[in-house]
Amino acid sequence: MTGETKTSEPQADPSVSVVRPGEGETIVLGTTRMRVLEDGGNTQHRLAITESVLAPHTQGPPQHRHGRHDEGFYVLSGTVRFTVGDEDHDATAGTLVMVPPGTPHTFANLTDQPAVMLSTFTPHLYVQYFRDLQEVLAGGRPLTPQDNLDAMSRYATQPAADLA
Repeated sequence: MTGETKTSEPQADPSVSVVRPGEGETIVLGTTRMRVLEDGGNTQHRLAITESVLAPHTQGPPQHRHGRHDEGFYVLSGTVRFTVGDEDHDATAGTLVMVPPGTPHTFANLTDQPAVMLSTFTPHLYVQYFRDLQEVLAGGRPLTPQDNLDAMSRYATQPAADLA
């Protein structure tokens, strides 16, 4: 898969998508490196999948809520701290965290080791959010809280201000 946008029209003879190690679009946001394995182009936009490597001591985004998509996190290695509302969950390898629309959440790697997780987005729309943030950073200026809020608002997401 490349960074190209694919059509959402059903194909007469659907093909299988294969993304090998080292392939896929790479998005770098600070100390997090994300590899887009499926951006929705092969699933008629029903599903997107990313692999993220969180460096040690990586703080995640502020708690936020998605209005239109489910987000899943499967921890492949390391430990990721998920905060859901006012509850903390330390997720180690083999743990799945599913976050339905409307649920406040965030995550971080508070350890001295990298953490790797696979994320799903149903529907696919949130992958473009990460691309938008990377574009701001590529412009040579730091990402401001307002940049983040502006990008979130384009994808039916808002900060969980009641938990700040």
